[in-house]
Amino acid sequence: MTTPSPKTLRIALMGTRGVPASYSGFETCVEQLGTRLAERGHDVTVYARSHHIDYDEPTYGGMRLIKLPTITNKYLDTIVHSFLSSVHGLNQHYDVVLYFIAGNSLVSWIPRLAGQKTLINVDGLDWRRAKWPTLAKKYIQFAERMAGPLANAVVTDSRVVQRYYQDVYHIPTTYIAYGAELPHRPPGDTLAQLGLKPRHYVLFVGRLVPENCAHHLIEAWQHLDTDMKCVVVGDAAYADDYKKRLHATHDPRVILPGYVFGEGYWELASNAYAFTLTSGVGGTHPALVEAMAFGNCVLVHNTPENLETVGDAALSYDGQMGATSLRQVLQHLLDNPQEVAEYRIRAAAHAQQKYNWDTVTDAYEALFYDVLAGKKVASFETSVSTSS
Repeated sequence: MTTPSPKTLRIALMGTRGVPASYSGFETCVEQLGTRLAERGHDVTVYARSHHIDYDEPTYGGMRLIKLPTITNKYLDTIVHSFLSSVHGLNQHYDVVLYFIAGNSLVSWIPRLAGQKTLINVDGLDWRRAKWPTLAKKYIQFAERMAGPLANAVVTDSRVVQRYYQDVYHIPTTYIAYGAELPHRPPGDTLAQLGLKPRHYVLFVGRLVPENCAHHLIEAWQHLDTDMKCVVVGDAAYADDYKKRLHATHDPRVILPGYVFGEGYWELASNAYAFTLTSGVGGTHPALVEAMAFGNCVLVHNTPENLETVGDAALSYDGQMGATSLRQVLQHLLDNPQEVAEYRIRAAAHAQQKYNWDTVTDAYEALFYDVLAGKKVASFETSVSTSS
């Protein structure tokens, strides 16, 4: 049960594309966290990119929505918008400003000029992504290093990433896991439109960029003996060549519907035979947490972050071997439906125990008060950690 807040806070959420969520996990986090903070009586403002959010109302889910422009460029989109948001917020009397993405650390000092406290959720090790050229990777690594000195507090959603910040930069962080919703949906229009049968397809959800390795799944599927479908949900800006490679498959069992959000996404996730996360970079992947919450049998690329997220509630494949290893594990799952059913139960129980948005909101709220009291990390991290 949530304890009463000692003080109503003015909170700004910056660094994402904004709400309603329609792109990635950080936008989902902003929507879920911000809505709950607003329900608790806090004054919550979300900064959105005007070229991305076409929602026209001034509020959403109890949150005030401020849309600002940016430079629509792969390298400048995020940091320019975060800079403009930070400057705009100087006269807004926020108590705390929560940024997302390590690259935004270099503007996290701006709100402090007006006496506002800043926190940053650094996500995974973004410089490892193949999309970034050498100079961009160096910038992200520098931004990681500066997160500690420039922000009042640093948040990680993965113990692996938390250890990295401590070991490499000697930056203390607060671990707060990601949350998951459980809006189970029966088969409906989305499955019908895509020609899918319940429990007769394997699902991938994520941005279609090289480091998310959707090609592992598509290449593996082409060598499987099954009449099941493979559904690859997602899209991405600035990744046209890679998307063309994925769409070049001639296997009629592979379906690439683009982005699917809301009811359609819930329907797909509720009725899959299994869920495969092939991502090779990142912290706690929201789609993975949500797949477990939906009660899916889950199969992941064996990165330390993915293995930490799933615990013993999922299977993994060797990402170094790629499609070859994935094909072997997928064929095993296709041949053993009883084992799939057992992993569904384990995944749902794991998600229910570890990943809960109300608990996540408790954690952020507690950290906000600690930061306002002058602390760099949560007073008692176990009290704001959602790990068991």
